[in-house]
Amino acid sequence: MNRERPYAHALNKLRDAGLRPTRQRLALAKLLFDGHDRHVTAEMLYEEAGILSASVSLATVYNTLHQFTDVGLLREVVVDSGRTYFDTNTSDHYHFFHEEDGRLEDVPLEAVEIASLPKAPAGKEYSRVAVVLHVKDAEQ
Repeated sequence: MNRERPYAHALNKLRDAGLRPTRQRLALAKLLFDGHDRHVTAEMLYEEAGILSASVSLATVYNTLHQFTDVGLLREVVVDSGRTYFDTNTSDHYHFFHEEDGRLEDVPLEAVEIASLPKAPAGKEYSRVAVVLHVKDAEQ
């Protein structure tokens, strides 16, 4: 029988990343990491926290998402200049962005083949390549 405390997984994630487990971080980590991989915006997470009566401001949500990204718990996915998602799957992969409903969907790394890239600027090397494929309903 598993008798793990409700916040144990979130608590361990924060501690392993070297973050102090504040009440707000714990609440947001539980929403993000207890379950399957997710793509969320700050506004989506703020709304979920409110539904569960977790008292956090939108600014705290933004700050926490960026802190989680900085320590490698999340990956930031910029879809366009006005829309950023945070992905709990930090492995190398790409994304479909569904324009009609704003949904982000994983695309496996091996499903995309990049034949060549330009030479990196002098003294630089690629750290990763981000691909977001924007899709919409086909016209009938």
